[in-house]
Amino acid sequence: MSSTPTPETATTEKTGLRAFFGNAELLIVILLGIVSVTTAWVSFQAALYDGQTAKALSQSQSATAEAESLYLEGNQEYVQDSQTLARLTELRAEIAAGDAVATEVYDALYFVAVSEHFGAAIERADAINATDTEFYTSPLDDEEYQGVLFSAYAEKSDEAIELTKQADELDARGDWLTLTTVLMAISLFLLGVAAVVRSRKVQYSLIIIGSAIFVFAAAIMFSIPMTWV
Repeated sequence: MSSTPTPETATTEKTGLRAFFGNAELLIVILLGIVSVTTAWVSFQAALYDGQTAKALSQSQSATAEAESLYLEGNQEYVQDSQTLARLTELRAEIAAGDAVATEVYDALYFVAVSEHFGAAIERADAINATDTEFYTSPLDDEEYQGVLFSAYAEKSDEAIELTKQADELDARGDWLTLTTVLMAISLFLLGVAAVVRSRKVQYSLIIIGSAIFVFAAAIMFSIPMTWV
């Protein structure tokens, strides 16, 4: 009995091969569509994160500049108060020596140059020094007084630090999404090559590799929180 395939058998085999390659091409088209749409979405998300990074960085720089301004303002008052304290100390010594004019000068200087919070610090320091004569306590070291001068700076500085951290985090997310876009572009390239090669083995190898890269990229994409603004 002859084993030579009949014309009908050969036709059936050719039809099966056509259907097989047709299905492979359909699979490639579907994958290309999925990867293309996902790549566009990831690019959009990366662009949003870039915008958020720029905004947070701008806010951080503004907060840093404002914090520096507040520090300079507080430090200027601190320097002025230290000069005033030095003069008041001299006048106290003159008053103790019996200089009546020094008393008037002291009162006038105290009224003009001593702020409410600095005056309170002087009173607290005087009370401590009256009970502890061994060590001198300066009103300039008073915590409440320094808090009035530099608390606004500290708050604004902390805000600037938080905004910088936020900008760094947003930038890192944008970088990961950019990497995802690159990986998906590689996947698109491999699937595009698979669409034109004739070898079934090479074709499916490219499909598998391209799909694996896409799945890996998609895993990175899903690990990044979605953003809309």
